Amino acid sequence: MNMRDDEERLVLVRYNQLPEVIQKTLEAKRLVETGEADTVQQAVAKVGLSRSSYYKYRDSIFPFQSLNQSKMVTLVFLLKDQAGVLSQVLSFLASMGVNILTIHQTIPLQGEASVSMSVDLTHLISDLEDLVGRLRGMKGVQRVTVIGVE
Repeated sequence: MNMRDDEERLVLVRYNQLPEVIQKTLEAKRLVETGEADTVQQAVAKVGLSRSSYYKYRDSIFPFQSLNQSKMVTLVFLLKDQAGVLSQVLSFLASMGVNILTIHQTIPLQGEASVSMSVDLTHLISDLEDLVGRLRGMKGVQRVTVIGVE
């Protein structure tokens, strides 16, 4: 397994084994999501965390229950600028039961294009880790990153 794969691999860790900064980030996210704090500033102040630490980790950590129940994610792809690559990705996603909600593609530069998609995984016939692994193995797919889980 190369380092790029390690950056996207998901692991399950007991809460009490997490560093304090991660625990506080999870708590601050919970305060904002439940409305117990009106702003991120209020949430981080309540838990004793810097805003920079919160923003550093917030998109990379999720309570297991929310990840397990999540139905929408945002995927970012770096694709080779070749005819049919995006079409193959879209066809594959459809075959896996993924519903594409939004899609945005940049103008290709130096033979590559960035594509972001918000997708609904309600009817996914696999799990997210398997889906991402299979996407990474597709011809023309340079990189796939999960950047948001709703």
